[in-house]
Amino acid sequence: MMTKPASLFWGLIFGFVAVFLLAGCSKTASYQAAKQLNQTSEQISEQISEQRSNPKPLKIATFNVSMEATNYGKEKDTPWSADILKQRLASGNNPQIKNIAEILQRIRPDIVLLNEFDYIADPQQGVGLFINNYLKISQNGAAALDYPYSYQSEVNTGQPTDFDFDNNGKKERFKADAYGFGFFPGHYAMVILSKYPIKKADVRTFQHFLWADMPGAQRPVDPQTGEFWYNEQEWAKFRLSSKSHWDVPVDVNGKTLHLLASHPTPPVFDGEEDRNGARNHDEIRFWTDYLSGSQSAYIYDDKGNKGGLSANATFVIMGDQNASVVGGNARLEGIQGLFDSPRVNASFIPQSQGGQQHKPENPNGKYNTSNWGMRVDYVLPSNNLRVIDGGVFWPTKEDPLYRLIQTRKASSDHRLVWLEVADDDKR
Repeated sequence: MMTKPASLFWGLIFGFVAVFLLAGCSKTASYQAAKQLNQTSEQISEQISEQRSNPKPLKIATFNVSMEATNYGKEKDTPWSADILKQRLASGNNPQIKNIAEILQRIRPDIVLLNEFDYIADPQQGVGLFINNYLKISQNGAAALDYPYSYQSEVNTGQPTDFDFDNNGKKERFKADAYGFGFFPGHYAMVILSKYPIKKADVRTFQHFLWADMPGAQRPVDPQTGEFWYNEQEWAKFRLSSKSHWDVPVDVNGKTLHLLASHPTPPVFDGEEDRNGARNHDEIRFWTDYLSGSQSAYIYDDKGNKGGLSANATFVIMGDQNASVVGGNARLEGIQGLFDSPRVNASFIPQSQGGQQHKPENPNGKYNTSNWGMRVDYVLPSNNLRVIDGGVFWPTKEDPLYRLIQTRKASSDHRLVWLEVADDDKR
């Protein structure tokens, strides 16, 4: 049995040992935590490096969604306006928009251009409602979809003028007398949705570029009189783009991808002068020139900056071009010239079984992107992008998803076109 002094002595010894051990444990824990933190930082850095060195394929799509006022009709005495779309976006229950959203949820593109989406200046009242009320809500069991980034801007459709562009003897300001056919400003507009950041400060738009400023422009001639269709005053003010041309750079894992978006006028709805055919040709030719080095010197954007796209830039041309190299009313040199550009990879042609089933007599039916039987919607990557896969969303009649495209009113008279690409450049 120990005496009190002995107990006190050994108690102090045990206390010093305990403190020493605890201090050692604390240092060990701190060291382990710091080591773990360093490992985590290193892992994150390695993951970022790996992601940039071996990025996952990027799925890019274009889709003429017919989300424009005249597709929905209007109440009696209600003027045509973007409010018609706005109301349907706010409701969250429009059948056609729900089907558009489901198609996007089924294909799940990382980036998509939507043609014929009426321009609504406040994104929260337009594209934001489409995302929140439709895309972020599961449609028929398809997984919800979100796009943190979007881009929209004004277009020429429905922008009024004081000219008689259609030469019917009336200055009607809108429709065929607008800078681009439309019932109101922003009609038949477009919007880009992206999962990757959009570099908005570097966006270039060409809404106000004048057709007359394109060298060798195909200025329409009236075959009945031999005179130019547009008089000198009209020609001096006529804008090339029926909607707009956009160069929208996107930051994809530290690399810049340029989205070259447009929607040229249909080469129809005119007369023997073929004014829309001429315009369609030159709207498409604009992109060919934009990619062509010295040939792009004449181009200027809406900020006054001149020239085209840099020689080493990576890009995707996307949109409803309203032209095909096989049949139709377009001047084929326009779209063929784009295919033939040495910077464009046009070798992969998206296809579908449903398109062939829709036009069984047409040997090119599998490539069609419109319900009237033509390939008019394109995703054309630059030649430094490798195409992995692609397709046209056109289910066959036996497919349960056929309901999404069964009629014109179900979704659209166009089909979504997509490509999956990879950037193998280690720059």
